Amino acid sequence: MVANSESIVEATENVALPETYGQLVIIGGAEDKEGDCKILREFVRRAGGLQARIAVMTVATGLPGEVGEQYMRIFERLGVEDVQVVDTARREDADDARALETITQATGIFFTGGNQARITECMKDTQLDAMLHKRFSEGIVIAGTSAGAAMMPDMMIVEGESETNPRMEVVNMDRGMGFLPGVIIDQHFAQRGRLGRLLSAVAQQPVNLGFGIDENTAIAVNGKELEVIGEGAVTIVDIANITHNNVGELLKDEPLALCGATLHILPDGYKFDLEKRSPMT
Repeated sequence: MVANSESIVEATENVALPETYGQLVIIGGAEDKEGDCKILREFVRRAGGLQARIAVMTVATGLPGEVGEQYMRIFERLGVEDVQVVDTARREDADDARALETITQATGIFFTGGNQARITECMKDTQLDAMLHKRFSEGIVIAGTSAGAAMMPDMMIVEGESETNPRMEVVNMDRGMGFLPGVIIDQHFAQRGRLGRLLSAVAQQPVNLGFGIDENTAIAVNGKELEVIGEGAVTIVDIANITHNNVGELLKDEPLALCGATLHILPDGYKFDLEKRSPMT
């Protein structure tokens, strides 16, 4: 769907999570897996520390055995004794009783990288999808890296060009998993020059907040508060108060104009208020 200037203005402004919901740890990809593992360590801590029960979701990757075993070793090295791999390579696997039981018992869910389209193809509108949202509403922590980050909103970037100016044709969108609705998320952000495609994605949807997350960097979302963790930065694009755009006049290959957009660059330790839409400095 292509938004016009009117739909951008009418986009939902409050994207804070209900206080009763769990936390999200959304990672821009290529997180440290061998050193201090700061981001993965923070996920484990928020999911219960040594008492955490972690379910590793390998649906996005084409190498579920290898990737699942890698994250099992990492979480076990950090002291987690209960780590289970849930592989839903086929859509029918997402209705498997054992997978549902694992999610029921888990305190933390971790989605690996790969292809975000596989996540929705295999899981969207299944029993496992419903169970994940139920557990999230009850307080479970959900994390995802790379593809596992892209799928977090209700509308996700499936693919698109990097290192380009904003144009409608540079990004393809589809339904995401909806854990953090009302925003757009892009990953590997600074490393792959994705500001143009993030702006293009935000302009095409009835949202006005976009988050570009660098590699080995994450945002941890708890209610209305977002905190940046890691060695890079998070680029936040806010088009709620733009003064002009040309979306309604464009053919798909023509350059996008956005006047009056707000840009925030937040490194490790900085926070952002999702309710007030402002950095907490």
